[in-house]
Amino acid sequence: MDVYGALYQLADAAGIESQYWDIDGQLHQATPDTVRALLRALGHVADTETDAIACLAMLEEQQWRAGMPPVIVAQENCQIDVPFRLPQDDSTKSMRLSVQLETGGIQAGECDLGILRVERTGNCGGSTTALRRVKLPQLPVGYHEIRLEAGLEATARLIVAPSRCYLPPKFAHGRCWGLAAQLYALKSSNDWGIGDFGHLLTLVDRAAASDADVVGLNPLHALFLDAPEDASPYSPSSRLFYNPLYLDVTAISEFAESDEARTLIQTSETARTLQSARTAAFVDYRAVASIKLPVLECLYRTFDADHVARADSRAAAFRAFVERSGTDLDRFATFQVLSEHFGTHEWPHWPAACRDPLSALVSDLRKRHADRVQFFKYVQWQCEEQFSAAADLARQRGMAIGLYNDLAVSVAASSGDHWSHQDLFAGEARVGAPPDPFNEKGQEWGVVPLNPARLRDTGYSHFSALLSANMRHSGALRIDHVMGLQRLFLIPAGAPPAAGAYVRYPIDDILAVAALESQRNRCAIIGEDLGTVPAGFRERMAAANILSCRIFYFEREHDRFRPPADYPALASVSAATHDLATLRGFWNSDDIVAKAHLGIFKSADEEARARSSRALERRQLLQALADEALLPDGLSPSNADHIAWTPELALVVHQYLSRTKCLLCMVQMDDLTGEAQQANLPGSTTQYPNWRRRLACTLEDLFADPVIQRETRAIAAERTK
Repeated sequence: MDVYGALYQLADAAGIESQYWDIDGQLHQATPDTVRALLRALGHVADTETDAIACLAMLEEQQWRAGMPPVIVAQENCQIDVPFRLPQDDSTKSMRLSVQLETGGIQAGECDLGILRVERTGNCGGSTTALRRVKLPQLPVGYHEIRLEAGLEATARLIVAPSRCYLPPKFAHGRCWGLAAQLYALKSSNDWGIGDFGHLLTLVDRAAASDADVVGLNPLHALFLDAPEDASPYSPSSRLFYNPLYLDVTAISEFAESDEARTLIQTSETARTLQSARTAAFVDYRAVASIKLPVLECLYRTFDADHVARADSRAAAFRAFVERSGTDLDRFATFQVLSEHFGTHEWPHWPAACRDPLSALVSDLRKRHADRVQFFKYVQWQCEEQFSAAADLARQRGMAIGLYNDLAVSVAASSGDHWSHQDLFAGEARVGAPPDPFNEKGQEWGVVPLNPARLRDTGYSHFSALLSANMRHSGALRIDHVMGLQRLFLIPAGAPPAAGAYVRYPIDDILAVAALESQRNRCAIIGEDLGTVPAGFRERMAAANILSCRIFYFEREHDRFRPPADYPALASVSAATHDLATLRGFWNSDDIVAKAHLGIFKSADEEARARSSRALERRQLLQALADEALLPDGLSPSNADHIAWTPELALVVHQYLSRTKCLLCMVQMDDLTGEAQQANLPGSTTQYPNWRRRLACTLEDLFADPVIQRETRAIAAERTK
């Protein structure tokens, strides 16, 4: 460590943790090569010890050069501490501070620098600079701007936030439950080969009729239209915008006005493709895109000719959406046009000038393809309209939460968000997980991390916009891998996961922004806190009113499943997740069979251990049901290996989970319909139909099924006790 003293000091200053303890209690030290690579990804070149020393000196001087930090985060109903740095010999001068409130007002005041205590001093360009502080009175929550005038001028973003996130009023006196669905998996008698926002309306209506309070969804983030088969919603192109393949094109008002669109879907080729997609067991994303996108182009032409040309109210609504969405929408639409123009969304392979969204060439191409840019904006407008319509219906039907959205941990390296905001990302790093007993090689998720220093330097504006976009029409937002608010395991691009290290994020500031957006949007936050959870992290989330994720399979105490009374209240509980076996698949070991077939197990012994553990877990599951007097007559834990899975067992497992104190209980649609295969099998790619499997029955048949009706009634009854 002595040889690399400055290197590791720089790493610490940049937030890189030089060591971590793994799940088995083993200590891992980040190698100098890992540290250098991650420093480079975060914007610090430290190839030699001399470089590291120079970077440290630069970082030290930078903090003394700025009059104020880029952002000041304060808590509601508290005095606001404002640190500032000015030349020490300015102590005879006066200082003026003014705050431009988000609502438009201005508050200002002056004082003599001489009366303010100097906390410490530092060097900036050979001059001595003094750190002082001033206290401001309480200010309303919001995003404000603070300006310092004292011979020089400095500005900072001032964020005043609530101390806790929003919780629905019903949580004060009752518990909620809901249905969790993979939207693409929903079916109807006249679908277009994929579940869409029209199906979401139906699901909301039927869920409300079953006394559910929420409908949970997979991430609806925009994917890549030039590669629709890359279907993972957790490797998106943008977390700010929607996947247009979820549009119900027949519900767009221009569909009724467009003879061209209606004629197109009646052609023999389109009709054959549509019928094939509709009857397939798996979503054929390429076929769906080949039908929906041409129809959407027809609808846009009708909109342009019939509404934009007349500048009517519908055109005005579109203009308002475009203006509200601002630069982010303009850049994302431009990214999609350039992806078409160059035949790939892999923007690192585009001409050098087009890799820069601010280049003259990009500006020229945007102008030359202005109509196509408008088309992609129109598509996003329709996504916003249809998703908000589902949220409106949930409110009208009295659902206590409504829609439960999902935010992926980040975006793909070749994404539109990364292209649009390259300065915000550590593009030469990837997010993943260290090696553990479940994956001895570790995991590299293919997504790029946000640079924590750049987040702070830009006043968290991108993060606040990200939360706002995903909370706007949602009553709850699940944040995938919520531990990333505190730290992420980053891997140098191209390196194996074992070569990664943890990088710290400014969790206090991030939680403040999350609380502010949560309260503004009246949207609860659920943190997916599965895996290696740092000590004290769950307590910190609870203090901020962020619900924990509790999964039945993982809630174990020694040799038994945790009883309902022992679950925490501030949590969302479910039997499984999209990455785990369905209840039927768990009971029948279908996940183990799939892993064995795909060669995911490292050895025959590992497979045998998995099968033996599952046999024990089946017995323990039945014993847990018996302890709650829920085990159906005639069944015994000792006979678990000879008991077939039945809808009756699914019912009593959900009754068991409904008895927990958890404020929210989620029931997967896959478990209602008795699906055997899970939505996603970690460790597999194209060998398994990840993110493609459709439900076995239509929504109409599902909610007409008396067995399912009995199950939802029983869950609702348990939740109201």
